[in-house]
Amino acid sequence: MTRATLPIDSVLPQLLDALGQGPRALLVAPPGAGKTTRVAPALLDGQWVQGRQILLLVPRRLAARSAAEFMAREHGEEAGGTIGYATRLDSKAGKATRIIAMTHGVYLSRLQSDPELGGVAAVLFDEVHERSLDSDLSLALTLDAAALRPDLRILTMSATLDIDRFARVLGDPPVIESEGKSHPLTLVHEGRDPAQRIEPQMASAIRRALNEHDGSLLAFLPGLAEIERTADALGALPPNVVLHRLHGAVDPAQQRAALAAPRPGMRKLVLASAIAETSLTLDDVRIVVDSGLARRPRYDRGAGLTRLVTERASRASVTQRAGRAARQAPGVAIRLWEEAANASLPAYDPPEILEADLSSLLLTLLLWGERDPARLPFVDPPPAPAMAEARQRLTRLGAVDDDGHVTAHGRAIAGIPLEPRLSHMLVEGRERRFRSGGGH
Repeated sequence: MTRATLPIDSVLPQLLDALGQGPRALLVAPPGAGKTTRVAPALLDGQWVQGRQILLLVPRRLAARSAAEFMAREHGEEAGGTIGYATRLDSKAGKATRIIAMTHGVYLSRLQSDPELGGVAAVLFDEVHERSLDSDLSLALTLDAAALRPDLRILTMSATLDIDRFARVLGDPPVIESEGKSHPLTLVHEGRDPAQRIEPQMASAIRRALNEHDGSLLAFLPGLAEIERTADALGALPPNVVLHRLHGAVDPAQQRAALAAPRPGMRKLVLASAIAETSLTLDDVRIVVDSGLARRPRYDRGAGLTRLVTERASRASVTQRAGRAARQAPGVAIRLWEEAANASLPAYDPPEILEADLSSLLLTLLLWGERDPARLPFVDPPPAPAMAEARQRLTRLGAVDDDGHVTAHGRAIAGIPLEPRLSHMLVEGRERRFRSGGGH
């Protein structure tokens, strides 16, 4: 595979120098600069690496697999050789694998089983601005583990990084900034009627965009239901337009097809969730149509449940989305809101740690051996009331005893990749079935 020149290439020597002299750095690079796929391979030959692994943490399973497959192709291999990936449902990595792209959940399991990260030279945090619970927890525990591993390199990367907050928790490391690609991007704001459903309005905007602009089109919608309803509202498409859906429930083969370039003479239309916001390149996309909406988890303390709610996307998110259109050529981003509304968008997605049920986080911390999260280097410390509520919940579930120690039941719960209450139900059901002689 021929290596194209990417903007990130010009700052790689500076980044290598920074990590050669110290253990931490911040990298800020716009969408399309190449940070996800170029940085890890560039570090392999650093003297401090000494044949050890480099772990690249990405927010989603699709991004982990896609990044690994792309890096492997540039290396002249298939994924699973020098470069591989590890996700909860799919992994390709062996004893000779030097770079592993992985999700935060898989990384946390590895870190719990090996707090010193033996055989690991560096941990790279991609798109840290997304501020998921697992991302913040992974960074805090990695920084804590670095007390045992002063040689461990830690690099945070993002297109829209809140530099001051991350610099503070990382100890004010060097900041390396990369330029983005120079392809022009045209922003078009189209108002929408908030009293009407978003799907027919998205369908109308998509049809107009296909008629008025060249290239393939990527449309951002909050989730699966809106994707399906928009697909229905589109009706019959021109014969040269192929419709793809891109979200977490789509099987890997369909995901790869949505990312790949269309056949000659064809255009693709990709209806996507936030899965397509970061760490991915969708070949041939020149048009983005953005609903301006996002689906986020919100903890309802009254009901004691985490719900998915649809909200306005942040400025950081819509910037990422628009950038998808100009990664390979000049593009246009069509936004379904008035330009004046940009100022009222939140600057960044709110950190999940400030609003989520923290039962899972607390259980992980207790297994880590830390009962006081205030002693860990979180970008945003977990709120004390939420931690107290989480402790009460874990005690009621029998996961933690009255002295705050994790029980055998708690360890069984932690071994299931679900939130503690659902894990408790599965473990309890299995134990009852065994006690009643119900088999295995």
